[in-house]
Amino acid sequence: MLDPDRPQPETLLSPNAAPKRPEPADSPSAAPRIREIPYNYTSFSDREIVIRFLGLENWQRIEQLRGSRRTGRSARMLFEVLGDMWVVTRNPYLQDDLLEDPKRRRLLLDALRHRLEQFEARLNDNAEAAVLLSAARDAIARFDAQLDADRALRQRLRKRLSGITRKDNIDFGGLARVSHATDATDWRVEMPFVVILPDTEEEVAPIVAACIDCGLSLIPRGGGTGYTGSAVPLSPRSAVINTEKLESLSGVEYLVLPGSRSGADLSTDASTDLGTESSTASGKASGTGASNGPGSAGLVPTVRCGAGVVTRRVADLADANGLAFAVDPTSQDASCIGGNVAMNAGGKKAVLWGTAIDNLASWRMVTPDADWLEVERVDHNLGKLQDTEVARFRISRFAANGTTPKGEPELLEIPTALMRKPGLGKDVTDKALGGLPGVQKEGCDGLITSARFILHRMPEHVRTVCLEFFGTDLNRAVPAIVEIKDFVDARADVQIAGLEHLDERYVRAVRYSTKAARRELPKMVLVADLVSDDEAAVAAVADAVVELAKARDGEGFIAISPEARKRFWLDRARTAAISRHTNAFKINEDVVIPLPRLAEYSREIERLNIEQSIKNKDAIMAALLDYLNGPLREALPAGEYQRSDEALAILEAKCAAARDAVRAARQRWQQILERLDQPAAEQTVLLRDPERALIRDGDTLLEMMLRRDLRQTYRKEVGNRLAEIFAGQDLTGVRERLAEIHRQERSARLFVALHMHAG
Repeated sequence: MLDPDRPQPETLLSPNAAPKRPEPADSPSAAPRIREIPYNYTSFSDREIVIRFLGLENWQRIEQLRGSRRTGRSARMLFEVLGDMWVVTRNPYLQDDLLEDPKRRRLLLDALRHRLEQFEARLNDNAEAAVLLSAARDAIARFDAQLDADRALRQRLRKRLSGITRKDNIDFGGLARVSHATDATDWRVEMPFVVILPDTEEEVAPIVAACIDCGLSLIPRGGGTGYTGSAVPLSPRSAVINTEKLESLSGVEYLVLPGSRSGADLSTDASTDLGTESSTASGKASGTGASNGPGSAGLVPTVRCGAGVVTRRVADLADANGLAFAVDPTSQDASCIGGNVAMNAGGKKAVLWGTAIDNLASWRMVTPDADWLEVERVDHNLGKLQDTEVARFRISRFAANGTTPKGEPELLEIPTALMRKPGLGKDVTDKALGGLPGVQKEGCDGLITSARFILHRMPEHVRTVCLEFFGTDLNRAVPAIVEIKDFVDARADVQIAGLEHLDERYVRAVRYSTKAARRELPKMVLVADLVSDDEAAVAAVADAVVELAKARDGEGFIAISPEARKRFWLDRARTAAISRHTNAFKINEDVVIPLPRLAEYSREIERLNIEQSIKNKDAIMAALLDYLNGPLREALPAGEYQRSDEALAILEAKCAAARDAVRAARQRWQQILERLDQPAAEQTVLLRDPERALIRDGDTLLEMMLRRDLRQTYRKEVGNRLAEIFAGQDLTGVRERLAEIHRQERSARLFVALHMHAG
């Protein structure tokens, strides 16, 4: 007889239950626990946590012991130890508590060690479990030592930064660390060790030096709106330097830019002070069209911005002065100038004036050596890079004080063909940009602290054109984008200041209000700003663009007043509403596409949507069949009358008919999915009579689906038939259950939606 007070022989693992024969995998009680480590509410699996604390070999050891199918309290004790350490590792508020309260920390460590003592009492000479015990004790020792190291490093960093920035700019608090653990990607890997918010640009270089001395990795961060993960810490020993306080913003300053004066000495065009570049003068730049000509005395309107200035502020400043700021990403109400430079941001105006790199006059940054670096555009063409053969930049380096030169300035000359591929407004395939520092490097080669941008004079007359395309054939609608751009580009007196695209899914998501007198929503919407100093010319071009749309199953509308133009653009600003259309979760991706291939790109995106739709409806039908194979408990209301053999036979006949209907629809669409690229004329057995009549020469099944001549509809092919089979008051519960299954499975469908800076 077993002594209940004596530790019993056991092998580590699964902590779920007492020893017994394994149940079949399909048994309801055999469902495994998703998380065995307590407090693991993170995206990390138990496997990843065990490997972090105990190493890969010990995870493999746990897996081997788990295979023995013998269970006990030892497993729970080990996982409780790991869970307690993990929740502290991922919770900065608990870390602060343990660092500030030695007594509470001692109690936690005593509890962890006590659990391992109980674990040891149950070893019974199990060598494999003993190895795990030793590894767990080492993990507790490292955990304790890490808290000591964190406390010491905090003190060291505070001391190192004293006199550089204010104490309250050094934030070890939980709120600061949690809020800086991710960016717009919502990708969370590690929390930063500290968040530092310098008050002035001059503080940045010594802060960088202090962090390097303390062994911290550096993460520059502005508004945190990026979708590349560049602001996400990957190491717990990292410092996020938040530049949001660097919000100095000059007024509009008219300068003679470096290299614009004949015979000027490039080495003396700009001062080396932190706050000045080139020569400043007052006056108004002249010039025509969308770019600024040299005008009187070569003065160019510019604005100097700290890295933390919100993009919208610069745009508003320019607008208030009758000018335009070219950089206007969709995130302009939250993104900051430093990130615009580091990401080479664009926006709808990029079609006219290019991205950030095209509009930068100069910028300053702190290098990984904690030195200053200033980059100035020389011979700025006041337009897009690709409009010149060579882009020239002067690179000046300064010591940590920001004023003492380190060597002679370097002149960097880069063929623009290497910086921007033909047909692309922005070349994401070349991050290096010919070795140009700062721009498009996502903060990897330095920390942007300020930048000076050129501003543009917006032509006097603007027409906003909204084009709605209702045809079902994408091959007809999408080429309108390139046609319109080519048509306007051929005109010397009219330009496109913005050209934006919304596809059908975005149109639905933003609850678009159709301007055409039609009941249906458009399949594609284009919004364009046409600008010119010649009112008659811009009006004529707007009318011609509308006619181009009409030739492609579209309708066009022209707004002249500022109020009407703003309303036309409002739907484009609501693109985040797609989350409502896709179960409140979305992943954003920026893609750069050669204009001539837009139609091909849109077609492939719609193919993905067709495939996802068919797969989702297949999952719905699979779930329906599972239900129809079951007892259908909802079929007979409880307590109203006794079940009878006759009633059960009638119900089974209905279920059989329902299963046949679902299987037939499912088989048809599985075969259509497999044969999307097959000629439709060879697959007529899969088509119904109305669909066969719509086949065109050369059609594939995919072509017919893209045109909506072949459509998969759950309601018509399955839903209505099931409603007929299970009609009647007695089967209301069945119909409701079928509808619930449809809703539940449908919610898992994936959508790919497009909105584009289509110029």
